[in-house]
Amino acid sequence: MKFLILSDIHGSAACLETTLASFEKSVDALILCGDYLNHGPRNPLPQGWDTKRTAELLNARKDKIICVRGNCDSEVDQMMLTFPCLASYTTLALPAPGGIRRLFVHHGHLYSREELASWLPKGTIVISGHTHVTVMEEEAGLFYFNPGSISLPKCDDGNTCGILEVQNDTVKVSLYTIEGKPLREREF
Repeated sequence: MKFLILSDIHGSAACLETTLASFEKSVDALILCGDYLNHGPRNPLPQGWDTKRTAELLNARKDKIICVRGNCDSEVDQMMLTFPCLASYTTLALPAPGGIRRLFVHHGHLYSREELASWLPKGTIVISGHTHVTVMEEEAGLFYFNPGSISLPKCDDGNTCGILEVQNDTVKVSLYTIEGKPLREREF
């Protein structure tokens, strides 16, 4: 199974369209880490900001979306989106040798690494957004992945997204530009 991981869209229909055109045909589902429509008071308007079009693009894919609420998401956004988007976290169980590997998805603004390390079993993959900065690192037995932001990056990697692929008991996480250029990957 292959997941496209997006975070911090912030209403940029243009960046969302670019990302979907680059990856949608090769993935089974989308994991969205929050901040769908609004840009927030500290961010500029992103390129191609169009909240209605962004909602249309996401709603057309609602059957393939696994998502969580970001700090810029509210009940008003839920009125525009036809899939539930206000949970603070979600978990998935992935097949792994001798059992399962847990995937914990949250936006990144509510739970600290210390809390997560005390709650989650070793080997969990923690996916988050919020900072708009790409992360791919291990700490205290957990693997942290932040795909950055598709619309308002705050790191040198630029506008980015991720791919998580589960194949024959192996998990591979990859970071890409929204145009499809590979940046780095990690396999478990």
